[in-house]
Amino acid sequence: MQTAIRRANERGHADHGWLNSYHTFSFADYYDPEAMGFRALRVINEDRVAPGGGFPRHGHRDMEIISYVLEGALAHKDTTGTSSVIEPGDVQRMSAGTGVQHSEMNASKTESVHFLQIWIIPDRRGHAPGYEQKHFTPEERRGKLRLVASPDGRDGSITIHQDATLSAGLFAKGESATHAVGKGRYAWIQVARGSVEIARSGSAGPRSAAEGGGEVSDGETLAAGDGFAAAGEGELRITGVEDAEVLVFDLA
Repeated sequence: MQTAIRRANERGHADHGWLNSYHTFSFADYYDPEAMGFRALRVINEDRVAPGGGFPRHGHRDMEIISYVLEGALAHKDTTGTSSVIEPGDVQRMSAGTGVQHSEMNASKTESVHFLQIWIIPDRRGHAPGYEQKHFTPEERRGKLRLVASPDGRDGSITIHQDATLSAGLFAKGESATHAVGKGRYAWIQVARGSVEIARSGSAGPRSAAEGGGEVSDGETLAAGDGFAAAGEGELRITGVEDAEVLVFDLA
């Protein structure tokens, strides 16, 4: 298994006053040819939107867009007729498909909203626009990796148009869970909050996990905003160092 880390301070950054955003991969005015995404995972933006602020109505095409709220509440409206509020524990997926217009606004006039917006390239162009939102309790994610998105919606997860899965976990100090990376598969671990230690096993894969970054040894500590890439068959163990929230992507 080959691994690499993208540290939080290596991300792109934009501060617009109403929006403070960090870009794991190239996005908008931030461009890094060595960070254009990882497999079908194209965007991970960590956004903080000021009270009353947000993204007014705008368009997307041919992208699976997932919103994962960490604090506060995000109000969503789109041209499929969907209107909802996304809160911590909710996972929302909008398939832009042939084209959709939507807005994302802070639902509060007094509190900021902190969330991750994730873009996954779909398995093909031209899907019909769609929307899905489900809630996953802390108990479902505590000390384990709970499947929250998959191609077939199994185990109560939301459905995405790609051969990829997304799992979410909450880890107190000492709590741990494992993720097996199968033959020909890849994994990306994003630390949303807190810090974790990641240990690995398995032989080196045929290619680098990601462009740039250093090879990872067992027992590497990752903090909030850090990303961890793995390629090649093996097992990853995630252990909480301090209270942490983690997303794990499994990709073709």
